Amino acid sequence: MNLQERAKSLGLLGVVQNWSAVCEQPWLENIIVWEETARQERSLQSRIEAAKLPRFKSMTDFDWQWPTKIDRDAVEDLFSLRWINDGTNVVVVGPNGVGKTMIVQNLVYQTLLSGHTARFISASDLLNDLAQRANDNTLQRRLRTYTRFELLCIDEVGYLSYDNRHADLLFEIVTRRYGESKSTVITTNKPFAEWNTVFPNAASVVTLVDRLVHRAEIIGVHGKSYRAKESQERIAARAKLRAGKKS
Repeated sequence: MNLQERAKSLGLLGVVQNWSAVCEQPWLENIIVWEETARQERSLQSRIEAAKLPRFKSMTDFDWQWPTKIDRDAVEDLFSLRWINDGTNVVVVGPNGVGKTMIVQNLVYQTLLSGHTARFISASDLLNDLAQRANDNTLQRRLRTYTRFELLCIDEVGYLSYDNRHADLLFEIVTRRYGESKSTVITTNKPFAEWNTVFPNAASVVTLVDRLVHRAEIIGVHGKSYRAKESQERIAARAKLRAGKKS
């Protein structure tokens, strides 16, 4: 866009209406750039607040050597964010403590930086939030809220068991987002074949999985818990420190 179009897109109507009087002024472009930058910063801050993303470690701290199996190229390609434009889902599968949440939190943050809206939430918080809605009107409003984000990240599916109502609510969220070609990211410690243990007797599980994986990147992360490793290292360090004080 040229300078006049940029001023118009910013809603600087007084400037646009008096364009012939100001268009040659050397300060004009600076004013427009300052306004664009300020609005971009406010927009980013608003998206970050709406995402409710907790503090997280950067991917520069990710220990790629720790997992016994991980497709690094596939993970790093996710950060191109091409899959969001395609409405593709991402499912990160693996045992506890191997870095699944760290990966998707960084994906959410990169999504926000790129100008998209996103929401990060644990499966238990999401399903309990929906389940406590007392009537259909409030439930429908809440479902629309979770559907409108360009990216919804649901963390820790499989860590708790849920009843049929919770299964139906997750199915509703996934179905709505699927219908609007909006991407959903899920982390889970259970392969899909075991999701019937997460949602026992729920008739919607097969269809839920089908809609998740129809347009999806499946990333497997295998290995022992990195958190357990860090805990053992801290215990060893404290024991060494105590031993040093006694000597």
